[in-house]
Amino acid sequence: MPLVTLTVRKPKPAEFKGKVLDAVHASLVSTGVPETDKFQRVLELDADDFRFDSSYPDVAGARTDDFVLIEILWSVGRSVKVKKKLLGELMERLRAAGLDPENVMVVFKETAWENWAFAGGRLIHT
Repeated sequence: MPLVTLTVRKPKPAEFKGKVLDAVHASLVSTGVPETDKFQRVLELDADDFRFDSSYPDVAGARTDDFVLIEILWSVGRSVKVKKKLLGELMERLRAAGLDPENVMVVFKETAWENWAFAGGRLIHT
């Protein structure tokens, strides 16, 4: 069960956020995540609360106020090959949606299966 967190600077229209979240979910599904396994949240922050360097470390061009930080928290076990597949598909989907992939940073966070209690406090993977 991936938990996707999208962090952007205010204000962003619902269409912008929807395009990014839809692209992330479709890319996750392409790597084996069930279609119905959708848990997403958006943090929309003022510029003072969301600071980033416009070029670090290897950006082609410069980041803009449309910079998007995507954090994907999921269970351990995905290979680098799977992560690269997801990233490739995600960047293509974002480009097709009219967004600049150079303005996107993705961070994978991994946790053990026993750290998920999906409902009712039940640890179903222990």
